[in-house]
Amino acid sequence: MSILSFHVSLHDLNQENASIVNNPIFIAGPCVIESAELLDEVARELVRLNEHFGIDIIFKSSFDKANRTSLHSFRGPGLEKGLQMLDDIKSRYGLRVLTDIHESWQAKAAGEVCDVLQVPAFLCRQTDLLVAAAQTGRVVNIKKAQFLSGMDMRYPVEKARESGAREVWLTERGNCFGYNNLVVDFRNISDMLELVPTVVMDCTHSVQRPGGGGGSTTGDRRFVPSMALAAKAFGATGYFFEVHPHPDEAKSDGPNMLALNQLEGVIENILK
Repeated sequence: MSILSFHVSLHDLNQENASIVNNPIFIAGPCVIESAELLDEVARELVRLNEHFGIDIIFKSSFDKANRTSLHSFRGPGLEKGLQMLDDIKSRYGLRVLTDIHESWQAKAAGEVCDVLQVPAFLCRQTDLLVAAAQTGRVVNIKKAQFLSGMDMRYPVEKARESGAREVWLTERGNCFGYNNLVVDFRNISDMLELVPTVVMDCTHSVQRPGGGGGSTTGDRRFVPSMALAAKAFGATGYFFEVHPHPDEAKSDGPNMLALNQLEGVIENILK
């Protein structure tokens, strides 16, 4: 390769990377499906923001939160009813939809409705779950476990790709920092970008205090905007926000969720 060809190729690569960073993926929605009314309220706002910013926010909500701290915590409507509610949102508002799965048998049904299947952080090494998600043909978003480094995610990515996944994303959500606390090593974003082109920053789960509420998980949502901007500095190509019209009344993850009316300002700062 000539020096000129090398510089042209490097320029093209830099332009491509810049385009990805400047046109990031956004994922937003309530942690868990609480009601059809809640999904409608959030979906309407996401449609408005899509039109306002010229972006494509993916709607996220869970049909079942199988990893709640307490047996008595609200989990959601379940697979059948929850997927029907997500399908209704997709049909009515034209939004792409993401949900998480906790067991391999859920993948096929979820893949018939959702555009992106998410593998929770605690389960990112579960081979059967990764294989089942990959075989749906949907995008597979694997959240990095709180006990793994960015480079450790090479192996979950390999499992998904070798099982037929056409597109794999990785999501950073912090690492365990002693008891009931997380810390984000933003170098993990750069490391994971060596594995996949799409690395999402989970700006709300990363401010959790797992199990820190005496039977529930707490968090500190005031740090959410800063998490997003720090991730942008490290080259993140996507941003994940759990949002709720009234976070303090949410049935799951309220303390670390962003208020729905604050999402516009956070996205605006990211896009600057």
